[in-house]
Amino acid sequence: MDKRVASIAEALAGLGDGMTIMFGGFGGAGVPINLMRALPGIPAKDLTVISNSVRFLEDYAHALFEDKRVKHAVASAARSRGAASGISELQLADGTMTLDISPQGSFAERIRAGGAGIPAFYTPTGVGTPVVEGKEHREFDGRMCVLEHALTADFTLLRADRADRYGNLSFRGTQGNFGRDMAAAAKCTVVEVREIVDGLLPTPEIHVPGVYVKRVIQLPDARDA
Repeated sequence: MDKRVASIAEALAGLGDGMTIMFGGFGGAGVPINLMRALPGIPAKDLTVISNSVRFLEDYAHALFEDKRVKHAVASAARSRGAASGISELQLADGTMTLDISPQGSFAERIRAGGAGIPAFYTPTGVGTPVVEGKEHREFDGRMCVLEHALTADFTLLRADRADRYGNLSFRGTQGNFGRDMAAAAKCTVVEVREIVDGLLPTPEIHVPGVYVKRVIQLPDARDA
């Protein structure tokens, strides 16, 4: 199946009210900036967003927060740059948005579990800290653990380096970060790439097989735009 799409509108078709969206990216690598910037133009509200950093989403799609269309966020970092509070932090303060904060390893494992069909798992990470208050605890071999639930989404948005028409993906360097697991954890994975190659990607260069990808679109790197 040819998974190439020609426009961002086509790439994001079907995204609507009440949906959950995952975003790849860590420290600027693998962030789907073009797709993020297009989200405020989509008339969707009551969204749940899953991203390593809420700040990245706020930077590139701040209107989502200004219009209070994000009702819940799952992240491992939620602090804005500088002393001033970001829009998302103000939403948390006024109660119009809720936040599920996870230690980064637990955050990654929750996504991996979602893609693997594992509903929940126990981990010692975070025990004794405020981030796991209210969660179920259980002792294993004398060590207290907390129950973490898997994360899945309606849409995952990623940035990769190259793709082929069948949706096979190749990341460059650390660009993959959460992308491999997020691709498997969503009903519809949409990927912006630097290049869609002619023919097939060589098998050793495929980091995510096309079976996990619904749409690919060739777009320039927007980090400096």
